[in-house]
Amino acid sequence: MAGQSPAAPAAEPPAHKPYVSAETVMAEFTWSAVLVGAVLGIVFGMSSLYLVLKVGMTVSASIPIAVLSITLFRVFSPLFGRNATILENNIVQTTGSAGESIAFGVGVTVPVLLMWGYGLEYMRVALVAVLGGLLGILMMIPLRRAFIVKQHGKLIYPEGTACADVLIVGEKGGTSAVKVFVGFTLAFVYYFLNVGLKLWKDIPEWPLWKQVGDKAVGFKGAVLSGEIAPHLLGVGYVIGTRISCIMVGGGVVAALVLTPAIVFFGQGLSAPLFPGLKLIRDMTPDEIRQAYVLYIGAGAVATGGIISMLRAMPMIVSSVRSGLRDLAAKGANTRAGTGTAVPRTERDMSMKVVLLGSLAIVVAILAAQSTFHMNIVGALCIVVFGFLFVTVSSRLTGEIGSSSNPISGMTVATLLMTCLIFLVLGWTTAEHKLTALSIAAIVCIAASNGGTTSQDLKTGFLVGGTPRAMQLAILVGALTSALVIGVTLLWLNEGATVYSNKDLPAVTLPLKGNEFKESVRGPHAKEDGTAYYAVRVRVGDVAGVPAGKYLVDQAGQIHYLVDPGVSGKLRKQDDGTPVTKYAAPQTALMSFIIDGILSRQMPWSLVLLGVAIALALELAGIPALPFAVGVYLPLSASSPIFIGGVVRWIVDKWLRRGQPESEMSPGVLLSSGLIAGGTIAGVVAALLGLNERMAKAMVNTGPAWLRAHADSDGFAMLPFALLAVFLIFVGGEKLLRSKHPA
Repeated sequence: MAGQSPAAPAAEPPAHKPYVSAETVMAEFTWSAVLVGAVLGIVFGMSSLYLVLKVGMTVSASIPIAVLSITLFRVFSPLFGRNATILENNIVQTTGSAGESIAFGVGVTVPVLLMWGYGLEYMRVALVAVLGGLLGILMMIPLRRAFIVKQHGKLIYPEGTACADVLIVGEKGGTSAVKVFVGFTLAFVYYFLNVGLKLWKDIPEWPLWKQVGDKAVGFKGAVLSGEIAPHLLGVGYVIGTRISCIMVGGGVVAALVLTPAIVFFGQGLSAPLFPGLKLIRDMTPDEIRQAYVLYIGAGAVATGGIISMLRAMPMIVSSVRSGLRDLAAKGANTRAGTGTAVPRTERDMSMKVVLLGSLAIVVAILAAQSTFHMNIVGALCIVVFGFLFVTVSSRLTGEIGSSSNPISGMTVATLLMTCLIFLVLGWTTAEHKLTALSIAAIVCIAASNGGTTSQDLKTGFLVGGTPRAMQLAILVGALTSALVIGVTLLWLNEGATVYSNKDLPAVTLPLKGNEFKESVRGPHAKEDGTAYYAVRVRVGDVAGVPAGKYLVDQAGQIHYLVDPGVSGKLRKQDDGTPVTKYAAPQTALMSFIIDGILSRQMPWSLVLLGVAIALALELAGIPALPFAVGVYLPLSASSPIFIGGVVRWIVDKWLRRGQPESEMSPGVLLSSGLIAGGTIAGVVAALLGLNERMAKAMVNTGPAWLRAHADSDGFAMLPFALLAVFLIFVGGEKLLRSKHPA
């Protein structure tokens, strides 16, 4: 028995009795469980991709997927002739969890291509997602015994343990998904009416100054704003009051300190200040943010990520040692020297399959030359950094949970080390930048999926799942989610792309003769049916022309800028129609690092300002990374997250009398539904917006009295306030009360 044998050898894992014993035989890896898990994984993968492109973060999907699985199987049990077992529900959440982790890795890295003037190709996105996702899972499998079994009681895996509690409570009949469904429905309807039909303003803004003649009266450059989105409200509730306050603090510094300071000191300049291309006095606050504040934020984010890595360095070293020791162990599925079959709950996938599968993935990466521009050094970097950060991610997930796992910091470290290696070797061309980005993308996705896999295996360890079945399930989930995430990224980018003929560079672009032709889309399509040549300008290609895609005539004259939906700068069509853009904050950071090191064009003074801000915060005892993300994001993104944190504070301190909420609480479940519903509505609106006729029909739909307030900043706050109040009452169990404890 545990605790009664202190003299037992340290190498033996502590005694553990799962909820379902190893001797019990019940349905587990069934077609229905895998299918439901794959579908939910796709839905939450699309949701997570939308979220990471908007605010640079995701939240764990395992718990809401587990709750939905229990309820769906319970509702549709007549179709199957029985209810699902706890092990089938565990397979569902394992299969579905891969979508969120892959979406994070893709959203953080792949859109860098757009910033460099390249296009997004489905095959490139799908290959990165598939190969990175599968590699992370395979690299985690040999670490299961070291982290999950031998470290049981030491590595907690907070979300994995909470998910096991959900499954066990659900098996006893005490879990209802009504709050998730209500949150999903409310958020979907709300956000589709908002960004799809545009019945009210999605980003209210209040400038704190007025232009009176030649003089600015008030706080010039300062703007209060908020993207009143239900999923951002849900994110703030889930991450809690402290982190949401720190994030909005960064946003306040960027919008109300840095931007007005740049305006104050730069409005008298008579020439553009690098890296800006316009006079500061002629810039809008958003243009100042794009030209200067983003670099400050990038320096702060990179520093915060590196500090979090350094803080975890002792854990990293011990994790790598444990992983290497475990790789050297023999006999995965038989007890050494005894010939006794290993119990069901200890059976992993064959080590031969793991090693051959990992080797096949590396070979596939090398073979896809046209996609990754990979070489032997790059492949070696993927293997070394991949195993290192999969190990680190798995261990950190056990310590602090997947939602707090600093994957972006690991990606930054990968980029820094890779770019420095390339710089020493003299590899600084555009192709070498693509290679560095491919390495970072695959390692980022692998590390993210490795952490998720370890969390799922912890859940299975507690409930009594079969590791081999779970490992196969998450491989299936990673493959299906990765294939759909590529399509989703293309949808979101195309749906928010702006074709603009305003403020174009007066430069003639040379044609190489292999450009494809493209017609303009959007408001200009009616007046201009010309098929232009599409020219992609990359960083440093043409003096005075920012990187991007341009439509030019046969003489090379620029007629339109094609501003992408992801990482683009134009938030309105030329006719004034607002467009929902995706800032992709962590994506731009990756671009800055690669360009800054390999092109030697980084505005280091701005970056070092961000470094100093991050260091000052750490010295003050404030975690720099969430603050830095707030600096990098527009204030409009962090302010609704802050409101969600305030709602959480009200529920915790007032209605719950200071008792913190669990991962299964009504408010967290409703917020999970808000996150999924709002983000999926955004994806659907973007998809429908690809059809110009449908886009125009949506904009002209709705009652006249409501459309009369479509541009009102104050009116836009009313539906958002009602949603926040509803969340307070559900979190405080005043509405949607459960018959069983949630």
